[in-house]
Amino acid sequence: MTVITSEFEIASSLPASKFFNAYRDFNNIAPKVDPETYKTLVDIEGDGGAGTIRDISFGDGVPFTSGKLKLDVVDSNNFTIIYTIFEGDILMGQLDSMTHHVKFIPSPDGGCVYKPTVVYNCKGETQLPEEALNMVKEGFKKTFNAIEGFIHANPQTY
Repeated sequence: MTVITSEFEIASSLPASKFFNAYRDFNNIAPKVDPETYKTLVDIEGDGGAGTIRDISFGDGVPFTSGKLKLDVVDSNNFTIIYTIFEGDILMGQLDSMTHHVKFIPSPDGGCVYKPTVVYNCKGETQLPEEALNMVKEGFKKTFNAIEGFIHANPQTY
């Protein structure tokens, strides 16, 4: 099995705790702020913590329609969420799974650094094209920016 890892960072003036709380509420906030990417995210098993299984319906702005994920880690002390997408056409027929490590690192200035790392577990010796990796990265950035804008406009939330 080929394993590909991709990561990047975005600095924000907002505190890590606000982002972490917003991402814990991802199934509610993402379709609201980024409906082109997310139609619905529904917990089909669990209470939103580690072990929760979530069904994803994607919006018209992406080239896939569905996915299913399992929340592996929800760590409020370290502002970290890890989840694995294990089913759906988001896997593009080329992946066994995708594990997303989402971390919000507090900055000395009171803001944070958003650091997502994606581990692609490819089928066999499959190599993902660079444009597929960039599409996922740009999607993460777009949703992050939409959530950041929502929090700035609604500072009482999260």
